[in-house]
Amino acid sequence: MRVLLDTHAFLWWITDDPQLSSRARGIISNGENTLYLSAASGWEISVKARLGKLELPDNPAAFIFEQLSSNAIIELPVKMNHALHVYTLPSHHRDPFDRLLVSQAQHEILPIITADKQIAEYDVKVIW
Repeated sequence: MRVLLDTHAFLWWITDDPQLSSRARGIISNGENTLYLSAASGWEISVKARLGKLELPDNPAAFIFEQLSSNAIIELPVKMNHALHVYTLPSHHRDPFDRLLVSQAQHEILPIITADKQIAEYDVKVIW
């Protein structure tokens, strides 16, 4: 199975946070699955770290690339069609990071591992 990790799912996985559902944990830990983290999540993590809303053990670049490598997670770049498709999405969610993740999930035909109920309002498969 190919899946896109929402930013919080990625962070909860790498910190072993109990908020991560057992279903999500099982899918992420299954080595047969292909995991993706959007560049938009890297952007979100960087913004939140800079604003002091997220504490990281290292600078975002070093931290994220180390975690991608050690957890066999593939970087999903933001393409122009992903960015432009955001315009067509209904306004269920106002968060620009999440709207971009929805767009990527739709274009790449990926379910999203997320606890965010607003994402489930879009035409995208949500796993939690």
